[in-house]
Amino acid sequence: MILIINLNQGNLGFNEFCLPVYDIVSKIEECTIQHYTSAKVSSSFSRIILSGTPLMDNEYLNSIEDFQWLKSCTIPVLGICAGMQVMGLVFGSSLVPCLEIGMTHVTTLKENALVSSSFSAYSLHRYGIIPSSDFDVLARSTLCVQVVKHARRDLYGVLFHPEVRNKEVVREFVTAGSA
Repeated sequence: MILIINLNQGNLGFNEFCLPVYDIVSKIEECTIQHYTSAKVSSSFSRIILSGTPLMDNEYLNSIEDFQWLKSCTIPVLGICAGMQVMGLVFGSSLVPCLEIGMTHVTTLKENALVSSSFSAYSLHRYGIIPSSDFDVLARSTLCVQVVKHARRDLYGVLFHPEVRNKEVVREFVTAGSA
């Protein structure tokens, strides 16, 4: 069972940013969606995905304490856009202004389980992260770090929205032996 954690403040974001991820994942494995304010993370989940949000929905940034479970989480996690920002903040990364809207060229810097070579991805964010030393930078665009992995655990973050144009990234995360 895979847990998708909804980071959206309202229903519009849910339909646009959670349901597409649910559609990808549910074709592979059973999954459920819970809102971050009431999510119950447990070892019964094989994977966790933190959803993205609309451009102007930053309410999750006022609730970083709700995500402290990431520090002790042994379950593979994929943070998408807002999810990557949350993951970064929990581990001491900094948010920086980085506006990208639309198709973005992403270059892979290190071999990894989620992306390879260069590719185009759909971006919709106002902030990127300067990763702390806990993260390896796996890919970037001209303006922003686009893919990170925690140096010691299976915690991945992607700043772009794979549910739009790069569904294989979500599928790879869901099906990988150890992400």
